[in-house]
Amino acid sequence: MTELKNDTFLRALLRQPVDYTPIWIMRQAGRYLPEYRATREKAGDFMTLCTTPELACEVTLQPLERFDLDAAILFSDILTVPDAMGLGLYFSEGEGPRFKTPVRTEKQIHDLIIPEPEDQLKYVMDAVRLIRRELHGRVPLIGFAGSPWTLATYMVEGSGSKTFSLSKTLLLQEPKLAHELLGKISTAVAAYLNAQVAAGAQALMIFDTWGGNLSPHLYREFSLRYMREIVQQLKREHEGRRVPVILFTKGGGQYLSDMADTGCDALGLDWTFDIAQARKQVGQRVALQGNMDPSTLCASPDVIRSEAARVLQSFGSGSGHVFNLGHGITPDINPDHVKVLVDTVHQLSKPYHAKK
Repeated sequence: MTELKNDTFLRALLRQPVDYTPIWIMRQAGRYLPEYRATREKAGDFMTLCTTPELACEVTLQPLERFDLDAAILFSDILTVPDAMGLGLYFSEGEGPRFKTPVRTEKQIHDLIIPEPEDQLKYVMDAVRLIRRELHGRVPLIGFAGSPWTLATYMVEGSGSKTFSLSKTLLLQEPKLAHELLGKISTAVAAYLNAQVAAGAQALMIFDTWGGNLSPHLYREFSLRYMREIVQQLKREHEGRRVPVILFTKGGGQYLSDMADTGCDALGLDWTFDIAQARKQVGQRVALQGNMDPSTLCASPDVIRSEAARVLQSFGSGSGHVFNLGHGITPDINPDHVKVLVDTVHQLSKPYHAKK
């Protein structure tokens, strides 16, 4: 593989010395970019965009042409795994993702297949290989997957949900069956992430988008437990270097210490938790990623600079910080504002890493 020219992101995740705070942005390849919208229109629909390696590669690289980002993230969707398990993923315009056959019965859970990453999900692995080749070692490539609990909510509900009534009822009323479902998803996700590493992903992130919607005891039993199991199954060395793993539970600020004990290398933070307090909680156990409110990018460049400076100051001096938004960038953002953020973080963070 081509030698990595900028490994600042990987070193920061491992709390090694860096010259500045690296930055990438969740959902950095997305609808706020006119070039992304053009490629999506060319694809015809979102699933074609995800399942065509050449198109997935194209949109993965687009933000790197505009902004001085320190990492690329594979363009895909967290629901590719349940789709490969036989649920039939499709997207309805204006309604988000849906499954043709939601998992609602004991038999359906028993019958779920564990997909072979280089078979049912080969298009993802082909995209990873192609992106790595086209990056030419410019920046690291992040692979990712959804957490078992987050995937289970879509699989049981059949779509997105505001109440999660069906999936939460499964946990409360049939916990044994819920554990069987989550166990199968965990096995599938671990294999999927390891295959991404084998194909060329240099860091991994697990998105627990809906973990924060659980009460504390349910979170620890049905979300955190399975993320820990996945982390323990992951291949952590490849191509002669460590493959860092980032866990992100949206709304999970109260669980940071527990999350740090899973064996991961870094924790993502949403914008509702102070990063200085997070650093006190986790100490030297893990790096931190985050955590500016995505809505800040709707404000003026001066406000964006001020908020970026505040987050950097809150984290303070030393390595172990990857700057990011507290969640994904939204479609209404002006791309020029993203450039302001990226350039500001690079410029203002250097004093925090000055050798004493």
